[in-house]
Amino acid sequence: MSDRKSHLDTVAVVALLSCCAVWGLGQVATKATLAEVPALAQAAIRSCGAALLVALWARWRGIALFDRDGTLGGGLCAGLLFAIEFAAIFTGLKFTTASRMVVFVYLAPFVVALGMPLVARNERLDALQWLGLVAAFSGLAWAFAEGFQQPSVGALQWLGDALGVAGAVFWGATTLVIRATRLSHAAAEKTLLYQLAVSGVALALASWLSGEALPARLSLVPALALVFQVVVVCFASYLLWFWLMRHYPATQLSAFTLLTPVFGLLAGVGLMGDPLTLRLIVALVAVSLGIALVHGGAPRVSPMRQSERGKPT
Repeated sequence: MSDRKSHLDTVAVVALLSCCAVWGLGQVATKATLAEVPALAQAAIRSCGAALLVALWARWRGIALFDRDGTLGGGLCAGLLFAIEFAAIFTGLKFTTASRMVVFVYLAPFVVALGMPLVARNERLDALQWLGLVAAFSGLAWAFAEGFQQPSVGALQWLGDALGVAGAVFWGATTLVIRATRLSHAAAEKTLLYQLAVSGVALALASWLSGEALPARLSLVPALALVFQVVVVCFASYLLWFWLMRHYPATQLSAFTLLTPVFGLLAGVGLMGDPLTLRLIVALVAVSLGIALVHGGAPRVSPMRQSERGKPT
């Protein structure tokens, strides 16, 4: 593209910081909404609402979404993995804090790093990147053990943390499916719509089968938090991310993702009163360091299109 830039300018940095802050706040918004809207139903509403907005956006921009291009199989798989990811995260938030969840969920980049050689044999990690993986896993393991030894939010804290890890694994698996299938050549909006629409239907069915009941009305805070998730997190921030991927270097953009768990931890502590433990701080530092090393290393990779990278959580 003629307007593609070789470095991050002020616009990109401001947009990136905004995205990271929004993604960090996403876990807090989910936790606040859980007070009145059950986990699976909330995840279904979020996906269905955002899917509708993406479809309207694509129609307005003239982006083809329903052409036969061989992406249906990959899209269904990615959408189901997306549904399982958020079922795990939203359910896990019933047992653990938003601060802990956002740290554990950011295990996903390391899942992708470990799984990518299975998808593209020319992609390998160097010694520095392996060091980043070990640092992140070690910090998270130490923080996870807290749920068994000294839980700060209840006896089932370990279950919420474990579901956060599961969510990270399925997030990473979604990204790998996108890379390994024809979705890697599809428009980013189409890839996102597959994830949102398929997961919305799957989560709504799971909510109905589990007997979740929607409230007759919502109070102000949960209602605003749900709107924030649909409009700002799932729609606006993802489209902004894809725009950034089209116009700026992917490696420089990806390095900024290490700020998301930082924003998430600060939001959880500041807005939700989450307990801030030494183990969680160590895990945050380890994850941030690990992401920096993984993105800063020199793997033998080919450039990835923005649609191959999937969406942030």
